[in-house]
Amino acid sequence: MIKVLLAEDQVMVRQGLKAMIETDEEIVVTGEADNGREAIKLCDQQSFDLAILDIRMPEMDGIEAAKTIKTRFPNLKILMLTTFDDNQYVVEALKLGVSGYMLKNGDTESLIRSIRSALQGGLSIEDQVAAKVMPVLLQDQEEEKGNETLTPRERAILKCIGEGLNNKETAERLGLSVGTVKNQTSHILDKLELRDRTQLAIYAIRHRLV
Repeated sequence: MIKVLLAEDQVMVRQGLKAMIETDEEIVVTGEADNGREAIKLCDQQSFDLAILDIRMPEMDGIEAAKTIKTRFPNLKILMLTTFDDNQYVVEALKLGVSGYMLKNGDTESLIRSIRSALQGGLSIEDQVAAKVMPVLLQDQEEEKGNETLTPRERAILKCIGEGLNNKETAERLGLSVGTVKNQTSHILDKLELRDRTQLAIYAIRHRLV
């Protein structure tokens, strides 16, 4: 069973999202929060496989909550949820290492797909959001390690990560085992001195590997 934490300050919206999520019999919302502080408290009290955090919440917003949760629980997958398709929100959330960014008007199928993709190591960004944030990522001038030391296989894997593919999908595309993809991904992280797959995806976009 996949256990989900859902943080959304609007009760009706939260109830609707919960109903959508639980149409999949393998996924259950085991924790609900009205704000970021409550979400962090719940993470301290029980274990979750994934957290869905609204960007705009009282007391503590989703970005601040994600920062704390990622620090305390680095393996917990996080999806950000909002009605605001603001470029900077997306960039800031992605830099934290979240696994996806969704708009509240998305459908049930997209929501379930994003949850499962996140749990498998994929990165999910709704098309209309991705189209707006791409230029921002490409213009970001943060100093990064060059990719000259990457092998052709590592570059191919990095390209797949940049496209949002998870380990299984990458393995199928490149004709590799899932274990090989995981090991190679770890090597890429070490070489580029990056923290997680989300940072790798951003790196791939900035360096026009996708």
